Amino acid sequence: MTQAEGGATPRERYRAQVRAEIKERAWEQIATAGASALSLNAIAKQMGMSGPALYRYFRGRDELITELVRDAYRSLADAVGAAAKDGAEVAALAHALREWALADPHRYFLVYGTPVPGYHAPDDITAIASEIMALLLDACAGVTADAGPTPFGTHLEENREWAGGHPAPPAALHRALAFWTRLHGVLSLELAGHFTGMRFDPARLFAAEVDALAGPPPARGA
Repeated sequence: MTQAEGGATPRERYRAQVRAEIKERAWEQIATAGASALSLNAIAKQMGMSGPALYRYFRGRDELITELVRDAYRSLADAVGAAAKDGAEVAALAHALREWALADPHRYFLVYGTPVPGYHAPDDITAIASEIMALLLDACAGVTADAGPTPFGTHLEENREWAGGHPAPPAALHRALAFWTRLHGVLSLELAGHFTGMRFDPARLFAAEVDALAGPPPARGA
């Protein structure tokens, strides 16, 4: 069998195309019924394949979910990384996150919504998530002055495994954590439609939260 351009054989190209179509069908299922209802047998039927034939491309549901989650995290890491190249400002990272989430809410909810029952992500996906957090910590460390110890800052200093070894001081850890929780809270409510009928612009709410987070560090005693 001759090698195709780029080193891939025709068989390898065909396999990649089938895997890509399986993932597209999986996203359609997730959009309709959620990730917990993902069915490889249903995808095989849609594609005119037998169940056993499809399992030659993905060994099971968890492997397929892993591919989708990995693609989603990689896409977000690339978007946030591109924003960080322009100065790693907290506001730039925040708006990159929102644009990414709005572009595909189902992708957002797969990684930041309710966990899929029985599914556990492998270590390499955790590493990509840590890459995103590291960019946020870089940005927060660059704008956060040391305001002195606070009870929560001391707690974070003693429980900083989630920061993946980043050397950010406690105040920057606090700011990054506040950024992550508050902005994901706004995004989750917006994408789930909870602001519908409240007669305000969610984009303005998000921007106001970003401005607040970019302000002075948490007060002493917080």
